[in-house]
Amino acid sequence: MHRVVVAIAAVAWLASATGWRIPVVAVAHAQEGHPLTGTWAGDWSAGAERTHVTLVVSWDGKTLTGILNPGPDQAPLSAVSLDPAAWTARFEADTKDSAGRPAHVTAEGKLEDIASYHRTITGSWTQGTTKGTFKLTRD
Repeated sequence: MHRVVVAIAAVAWLASATGWRIPVVAVAHAQEGHPLTGTWAGDWSAGAERTHVTLVVSWDGKTLTGILNPGPDQAPLSAVSLDPAAWTARFEADTKDSAGRPAHVTAEGKLEDIASYHRTITGSWTQGTTKGTFKLTRD
């Protein structure tokens, strides 16, 4: 998209410098799909210690799917949902805690800066019996 804008700016400058008359073309950003689609990075905490989190969410036109912390210890999201009336998102996954024990993760938060590509989700995070807060920003 950046190259298109630069090319249009160059043509507009050339036209104004030479006196050409060219039609004006409006450029609009296309709808990017579901508001949760993308890679989200941030952290969660139940105190002073922050734990890094990466979330990858995909939309196939019908269903949201995703992965928590892609890599060797990744966990598929068992549930992903968005309430567009309140702009709240909810994620669930079954993963392991720092000791390697199974732990169910539930995160629920509010989307902020909806119009920004780098929107955020801030809310509550529960991993096993530990409760805390989280903040994710879309990359």
